[in-house]
Amino acid sequence: MGWLAVGDTYEVALEDGGVVARPVSGDPPVGRAKGLPAELRDHPEVHELQRFGEWLDRHAAECAAQVDHWMVSSLPVPTALLAQVWRDEAWRSALRDLVVVGTGPDEVGFLREVAGSGELGVVNLDGETVRLAPRTVTMPHPVLLPDLEELRAFAADLGVVQGVEQIHRATWIAPGDLDAAATSVTEFSGAEYRSWFHLSARVTSLGCRVEGTYATDRIRDAGRIVTAAVDIGDPYTEDKAWTGRLSWRDQDGKRLALCEVGPVAWSEGMRMAAALHAGRTVSTDGAA
Repeated sequence: MGWLAVGDTYEVALEDGGVVARPVSGDPPVGRAKGLPAELRDHPEVHELQRFGEWLDRHAAECAAQVDHWMVSSLPVPTALLAQVWRDEAWRSALRDLVVVGTGPDEVGFLREVAGSGELGVVNLDGETVRLAPRTVTMPHPVLLPDLEELRAFAADLGVVQGVEQIHRATWIAPGDLDAAATSVTEFSGAEYRSWFHLSARVTSLGCRVEGTYATDRIRDAGRIVTAAVDIGDPYTEDKAWTGRLSWRDQDGKRLALCEVGPVAWSEGMRMAAALHAGRTVSTDGAA
């Protein structure tokens, strides 16, 4: 974004999400004010830039949230749609370097470019930049990527930094010896919080919801909607709060046996429960 004249003395611009100013001196202008001068803080152009910067931040967050939804749900995304949004820096930052999968078994790689025609430029596991032209691609949840460890190692070699967490997203695999009658997991139960309100704030900060006495996360797994739920208790019964059992329900509200929970729903439910456990109150001597 270019510089905008404010009076005869300064120019202002957006940089790194904030408004900065520089004095008009020389041709081109040189120098930079260390901060926004007091006389500019109430200037209409400065207020407009600040509001625009706030809108850009919200837009970037919305783009990242949408891409995260596509990835967690492993939804097919039309390449024509990617071509339309790729021109937008916020969309490009969220999409660039995600692992995409086309229609063929070899159509896998890190997304680097999208042409106006919808053709994709990806870096495959051989380190080669190849062109793909499928009608749709998926950005699979990492638990569904068969070569995840290889992808992680290759990404480290390439210096890949994903705008939306995919290959380095924490994942959990359900154990193979699950009790057929079991319907809940207690691995992350018992995390203590100073109050229910601190616990509920932690829930919402993770992008999850509070529904009654549960922290919930709705997950699309193989076309089925599943809700992972962690018991967080009642805000009016105790001074403190603790996390309880993790369970999963189908879209009709029926509790699922653990052996009925799909790999994505299992991983995302465990991820939520682990994050709630990690945010617990820790005493000064290091004990929870």
